[in-house]
Amino acid sequence: MASYNKVILVGNLAADPEVRRLQSGTAVCTLRLAIDDSYQSRNGDKVDRTVFVDCDVWDKQAENCQRFLAKGRSVLIDGRLQMDTWQDRETGKNRSRLKVRADRVQFLGARGADNGGGQGGGYAPGGYASSAPAAPAQTPADSAPTSFNDPIGQPGGDEDIPF
Repeated sequence: MASYNKVILVGNLAADPEVRRLQSGTAVCTLRLAIDDSYQSRNGDKVDRTVFVDCDVWDKQAENCQRFLAKGRSVLIDGRLQMDTWQDRETGKNRSRLKVRADRVQFLGARGADNGGGQGGGYAPGGYASSAPAAPAQTPADSAPTSFNDPIGQPGGDEDIPF
């Protein structure tokens, strides 16, 4: 049986990022994403609603989310669905929750800018948002692939993150 588990979401943070550390010291950041959704009802009325999705981000990317993101900020999350199961301490019943394990978080819009109406900065190399003017175009010979997962590992270190 073939399977494919891929999720791409764009929305605004409904709360500030929450970071916790595992016993091993690994950082895990939970982002609560609010995604606007609309559909047309049977009688033809447009129905607007907001869907809330919890996303877990790991390691250095988790630390960067805590450092640079805040409630209201627009983000793109690329990841996969994950089912968490546990036993409720009060009732003893088994519980479960579907959430997203983020492989990549792309910050959209400029920090502190109004994120409504599609406003925000352009995209800088490496996929992180920037409000600075675009850099000169590179030719394929002098361009190198960049990682979306580790802006600290980008040339210039974390001092050159463009936001």
